[in-house]
Amino acid sequence: MNRTVLAGLGLALLTALATPAQATAATPASDGTARATPRSDAAVVTTAAGAVRGTVGPRVRCFQGIPYATAARFAAPRPADPWNGVRDATRPGKVCAQPAGPPIGKPSTDEDCLNLNVTTPRGKSGKRPVIVWVHGGSMTVGMGDLYGPDRLTADGAVVVSMNYRLGATSFLTHPSLKESGGLALDDQRAALRWVNRNIEAFGGDPSNVTLMGQSGGGFSVCGHLASPASAGLFHRAIIQSAPCGTPGNASHTRTQAREESRKVIKKTRCATASDVGDCLRKLPIEDLLKAYGSDREPRPVSGTRTLPLPVDRALRTGRFNRVPVLIGVNHDEENGMVLGQELATGTPMKADAYKPAVEEEYGKRARAVLRRYPLGASAGRTWAKVKTDAVWAAPTLDTARALSRWTPTRMYEFAAQDTPWYANTETLSFPAAAQHMAELPYLFDLDLFEELTPEQAALGQRMIGAWTRFAATGDPNGGGETAWPRLNDSRGRAGRHVQSLTDGPWKRADFAEEHHYRFWSSHKG
Repeated sequence: MNRTVLAGLGLALLTALATPAQATAATPASDGTARATPRSDAAVVTTAAGAVRGTVGPRVRCFQGIPYATAARFAAPRPADPWNGVRDATRPGKVCAQPAGPPIGKPSTDEDCLNLNVTTPRGKSGKRPVIVWVHGGSMTVGMGDLYGPDRLTADGAVVVSMNYRLGATSFLTHPSLKESGGLALDDQRAALRWVNRNIEAFGGDPSNVTLMGQSGGGFSVCGHLASPASAGLFHRAIIQSAPCGTPGNASHTRTQAREESRKVIKKTRCATASDVGDCLRKLPIEDLLKAYGSDREPRPVSGTRTLPLPVDRALRTGRFNRVPVLIGVNHDEENGMVLGQELATGTPMKADAYKPAVEEEYGKRARAVLRRYPLGASAGRTWAKVKTDAVWAAPTLDTARALSRWTPTRMYEFAAQDTPWYANTETLSFPAAAQHMAELPYLFDLDLFEELTPEQAALGQRMIGAWTRFAATGDPNGGGETAWPRLNDSRGRAGRHVQSLTDGPWKRADFAEEHHYRFWSSHKG
């Protein structure tokens, strides 16, 4: 979500490097897929389009910047052109066009950016489960290589991340742009097809692919669940901090998308062009990014061949790709947004600002909200609690319950309270706790955050174990952890178990009570 990025303004990111060694490579098969064969140089793998040379470390091999597709502006992706010789895959590829600002992204004007990264365990034989990671960033910023997957990979999974088109280059719609409106999902789908054809050469199992995403990436996962065009390309799904069962959260109607796009096009010289589509295709990318701005949260357009139903309706009615799902939310999602505003303004939220904020947000319902959430010692923390329950917790439980009626679903709440905050930032007026993105440094190596303490690292390994078990079997249970039942009970009644993930024993969360689920269910709209 865009509010998330305020918390990390001005942070510097570091790039990790690997060192070369030895393992296996591959040769193309007659059907165009890649097949592993013995090779003296472990850093080289041959894909269906050509050979790539990555880096080899003590535990993992890493291949970066591999082209999985190519595309003209506002056009659907097509397979990448093959190459001769061995392509360098030791550095990240180009970042897709996006504005400057948030540290989870990188300013870019590149449009030839459809590349991916593969990290695979070193020295492990047999086909490994595959996790395809879709980065977050409100579908307007971000890049796959920010998220270091070495710990996930060392636990036994092959991890793939990708760059995909964002913001205006994916979601701008107009009658003359026949293929635009959901190109982010189209690009991700092209990456999944690449995985299907090539991942075996990297030691992965193309018949055991888990699609995993957080925030904007989580909404993307929901889009693929609802898309008939994505059927068969993945076999499990992990959705983190993306309550996609709420109308409008994961997809927009044509009317919504065109109205939003009309506002963007009006800011360009193309608004009065005789051929608007042709003008937009030729518009300098800098002008397109400036017109689009950085405060939008775009979504794919429903009512199309690849996304016939709004995502929420598809999940509610069971008309989606029914694979096992692991879905969750963080206990204190909005803490990061409120603290980000605090860092941006230099002052905490004042007590006398709390009531006006509630009244502006909730109108006629404000009195009931103020009764349910009286002002506490910290106005910012109280406001964050309101928004966490209303925007994240209740809608995520709704989403999980909808899914659980049709497919095996397990829900978690990341509830650790002593969590790393963004590196090199000021003292906060209240703890960030389990804010939006707080679970990510437990799963990935992220220089964006403070280094994990030994206790935090131990929780991270437990979570990685659950995530990789789910990727392997569709069931996160094991590793000596407390049993994690499906969300529905033995009679098929939805909404019984939410697993609380903390540094202590994992147990069932009193989720509905703690987040006032009944209150928000009766105050929708």
